[in-house]
Formats: sequence, structure tokens, C-alpha cells
Amino acid sequence: MTPSVLILDDEQNILRSLEMILKAERFSVATAASIAQAKGVLATQSFQFFIIDVILPDGDGIEFIEQVRASHPASIIIMMSGHASIKMAIDATRKGADDFLEKPLSKDKLLLTLRNFIKRLEIEQRYSDLQKTTNPDAFIGQTPTVEEILKTVDKIAPTNSKVLITGESGTGKEIVAQMIHQKSQRHGQPYVKINCAAIPEELIEAELFGVEKGAYTGAGERRDGKFKQADGGTLFLDEIGDMSLKTQTKVLRVLQDGEFERVGGSESISTDVRIIAATNKDLQQAVAAKQFREDLYFRLHVVPIHLPPLRDRRDDIPLLVDYFMTRFSQENNKPRLHIAPAAKQQLQHYTWPGNIRELKNTIERLVIMADSDTIDASHLPANLLTIPIDTSGAFRQRQTLFEFRDDAEAAYIRFCLDQFNGNISQTAKALGVDRSYLHRRIKKFGGEP
Repeated sequence: MTPSVLILDDEQNILRSLEMILKAERFSVATAASIAQAKGVLATQSFQFFIIDVILPDGDGIEFIEQVRASHPASIIIMMSGHASIKMAIDATRKGADDFLEKPLSKDKLLLTLRNFIKRLEIEQRYSDLQKTTNPDAFIGQTPTVEEILKTVDKIAPTNSKVLITGESGTGKEIVAQMIHQKSQRHGQPYVKINCAAIPEELIEAELFGVEKGAYTGAGERRDGKFKQADGGTLFLDEIGDMSLKTQTKVLRVLQDGEFERVGGSESISTDVRIIAATNKDLQQAVAAKQFREDLYFRLHVVPIHLPPLRDRRDDIPLLVDYFMTRFSQENNKPRLHIAPAAKQQLQHYTWPGNIRELKNTIERLVIMADSDTIDASHLPANLLTIPIDTSGAFRQRQTLFEFRDDAEAAYIRFCLDQFNGNISQTAKALGVDRSYLHRRIKKFGGEP
């Protein structure tokens, strides 16, 4: 990212001199000769750095620091004065200045000061990014499939090999990608992610490779892309199966040569990133259909990891339920809730088309809405009250459609009554029918209300 700076001084020769020095060092520079001009600039732009003179024609630069700090709390403010004193430096520091330089400014000292602050900002940003991308979820499970996935993660994490993670939406692909990064030798470096399906085709190249100032309307300054931001670390390309063929070609070049150009630029930029890609699509079918480049597929398909849907690892559902119950009870300042065996069994029987993400959201909602310390079947959403129907018997017995429908309805009503301990009102509510209707159906099927 190009560092930006606003210089505030009423001496035009100093403004011109500092502007030339900093532009030569690839800073984006704006200038102002008064506090009023500076306020006008700040109304439309933000800056990482401020270089402010103490004595200005319409006010005190030190007093102006408070206004700058209020609108730019994370920016670096450097004061300068030709009449510096210890008291002045202390006052500036108390108001929020990060450093104080004496005029005439030494070019070498100014640049050294700025470079040191740039390194500090990079470290702070890196720590902030790591905090944001550290997912509190873990890839939980004890089925043989999950154990094999975790073994593979441990084996490949210390390497620089590319990884292709496949699986349905909500199966935990991003969690596995983060685990690989956190267990790798790059764990202290940036972890940058981009969802290729969420960004319009005309913008994704700028997001990946960056853009030069003036490359297109609205490109007011040079901006680094994800490949540059992830330099030295890991770049997670989520939903790569939705990337356009044009962008795939440019990504392939980066993987081959480790170089790219910003959009609208000609400068070749080197990058050292580890690529982890993920998709919920069948890339082999996409290759056969000419929708995905075969050479890019083989570049990415160094270490494949396939995550099974939750319905194929039902034995892990009780573990996940307990994990999310504990987590959301703590996050919502609630006592540790319990879940009744019948309710947990029903959660285990449900097919979970949204996989772990759907289970997580369901448990969070149950915890938030719970008004007792135990969640039972009556608290579950109606769509979870399902039961697999065995149709094979109907086919063998040559039942009519109406006979089969009645048998299925009777089986489902019995199932729901069991879940609600025979409570007619709760069962009727879950089924979305009136109590009187439910009474009639129970009598028809030979039961007692």
C-alpha cells in the first residue's frame, strides 16, 4: 500500500521541498498552508502520516493535533518547528504527536523516521489481520475420515506445497486453510483471503494484483492487491472454481514465475506466497467443460484435501453440538446449557444440507433463545423434526399412493408425539396444524389423543 502524507506548513519552499522528497520515495503527498486548508483536504481524504508545523497563520499546530487525532486515531503525527523547546515537544506529545523534529529538517533523518514508523504500522496491521483471521472454530471430529484429514494437515503444514481443499459449502474449508497456515513456518506472516465468487469479474484483478493510480475512473491512488499483501505468508483463494478464465491465466503466471503487474502498470512485482485454494465445485468436470484451465488445476492440485458433508460423519455431530453449546453459552453470558438426549438424537438424524455452518447457526439460535437450562426436542426448529421414511415396503406391497401417504403421515405423527412426550399442543405447533386436526388424524390411524 502506498503511504499517504499531509504536510501542513505556511512556508511554500518547505512544502515544495518536502513534497519532492517524499514523492521520490513513493509517498502519496498532499499539502496545506493553513489549518483551514488542511480541514478542507481532510474532508475528502484520509492519511497515514501528518507532518505539521507548530506556528501557522490561523492557529496553533499543537492545538490542531487533537482534531487530527480524533479523525485519524491510528495515523502517525510528526510535529516540526524552527523554535523547538523541550516544553513544546512535551506539549505536542501530550496532545497526541508521535515525534517532534527541528527545522531545518534533515532529509535523511526525516526519511529514517518515516521508515521506522512504516515498519511499526506494518507490524500493527499484520497483528490486526492475524487477530481478525484467527477463527475461534476448530475442525472437530473423531471419525476416521476427520482423523485422516487432521493427519494430512499436520504433514503438509510445514511445507510450501499448494493445497486444494474441496467440499460442499459449510464443511469447514476455510477453517482447514487457517489451520494449515497457523501450523506452517509462515504462521507469523500475513494470512490473506479472498472469495473469488463474491467479487465482480471486472474488479477481481484489481483485488488480486493491485492497481496503479489513474488505471481507471476512481483509481485515485496506487493500491496493493492480495498477492502483494500476502507476500511472505499465505493467500487463501476461496471458491476458485468461480474465477473467470481471463483471471485464471494471470494467476497461473504468478504461480509459475512469482511475478505480476498491477492493473494499469508495467512494473514487474515479485511475491512469495503459499497458495491454498478451495472450491465446492468439481474442478475436473469444469476442466472437461472448458470452464477451468487444466494447467492451473494441476498447479493447484498438489495436495488435495476433501472435506465430507456432515451427513456422512454423523458420529461427529454430538461432539460439534457440545462444542458450540459451550462456546455460545460463554459468548452470550449464559450458564452452560444442556441438551436432552432426544434432542441431540434428532440433531444427529437431520441431514444438514448447510453442513457445519448450518449446525453452528442452529445451536447459536437455540442458546440465545433458551429460557431454561435444558434444550429439548420442543425447542428445535420444525424443519429439524424429520424422519427417514422407508419406501421399499410400500413398493413391495403395491400400496396405492393414498395408502402410502397415510402410512407415512401416521409414522411421522407417532415420531413427533414421541419427541414431545405425547404433548398434543406442542406436536401440533411443530407440525403446523390445528390441535383439532391432529386429534382427528390420530383417531383415524387408530391411536388415542
